Amino acid sequence: MTRARLSASVWALALAWVVLLVACGPARRVAVAPGPSPTSPASAPAPTPSLPPGAFENPVYDHDFPDPFVLEANGTYYAYATNSGGVNVQTLSSRDLVHWHTVGDAMPSLPPWALPGDTWAPEVLRQPDGKYALYFTAASLELSVQCVGTATSSSPTGPFTSNASRPLVCQTGQGGSIDPSPFRDRDGRLYLYWKNDGNCCGMPTYIYVQRLSANGLRLIGQRRRIETADAPWEGSLVEAPEMLEHGRDYYLFYSANDYASEQYAVGYARCKGPTGPCRDAPENPVLHSGCDAAGPGHNSFARDPRGRLWIVYHAWPPDAIGSIEPGRVLWIDRISWRGTRPVVHGPTCGPQPMP
Repeated sequence: MTRARLSASVWALALAWVVLLVACGPARRVAVAPGPSPTSPASAPAPTPSLPPGAFENPVYDHDFPDPFVLEANGTYYAYATNSGGVNVQTLSSRDLVHWHTVGDAMPSLPPWALPGDTWAPEVLRQPDGKYALYFTAASLELSVQCVGTATSSSPTGPFTSNASRPLVCQTGQGGSIDPSPFRDRDGRLYLYWKNDGNCCGMPTYIYVQRLSANGLRLIGQRRRIETADAPWEGSLVEAPEMLEHGRDYYLFYSANDYASEQYAVGYARCKGPTGPCRDAPENPVLHSGCDAAGPGHNSFARDPRGRLWIVYHAWPPDAIGSIEPGRVLWIDRISWRGTRPVVHGPTCGPQPMP
């Protein structure tokens, strides 16, 4: 073989090795024909449409916030909820009922009679002297059932404190007492509504009402049953009472059925006065599972700056019923009136005007 042919063969062999190395090298070195990139419009997911100006969508707080209650004080809304994540009384604040911010624990220390870990359904009442009373459910150390207690604070954000050695009310023979809800009538008298926790122990459940003292810290007068589970949609229990006054009429809203199911829902009874008698509405339930809200319930009410009424409630995401996270998240919807009948416009999943 001549030198010229040898040189040509060597160069050909070297060129072949270069081609082979390029072909077997890292993928990022291989030339790729032009085409749509992973972020190009052809392959990217469609962008989420933005909300119209002045609109919002539910849920308004997408974290575990069960049994919500809303209080308006000095132009700010405060929301309180059942314990979660080691916090006894979850507390949020908002200026518009839609954008909520964590405040902290309104009651970081429980009274001597209460055990931590089961602090449920808090509600707050402004007292005549400008201070605030908190009504809550907690497990009794001595009585081994859930009971209702009170605590006070000079601020709606707490800390609410109590040195009470006993709960305010605890029906040990009826499974305990839960879901306290204070109500101030047009004449200034105070009342407390609650539910006996009979479903914990295979017993009937009722919603009770009793007068409160002027400062809201003592029960006085006669105790009355004003609601019971006697309709198919209610299952075996009624709970979460919330009294609403409209004109000359009284409306007792309540939740019923299994809270950890799609059957949980809200109905109401029209009452002659704050202590009844009450008659269930034929159109019940008036708030039930729909769109992205499963088992909506345990409602309270709030008025926006224009005086319009909103219902505030919790609901499970349909694919996460019974979950710890996200748990029961916070929803709000409008209530209007058709004569003397309240109409709940929800659950509403699409955009709606801001409060």
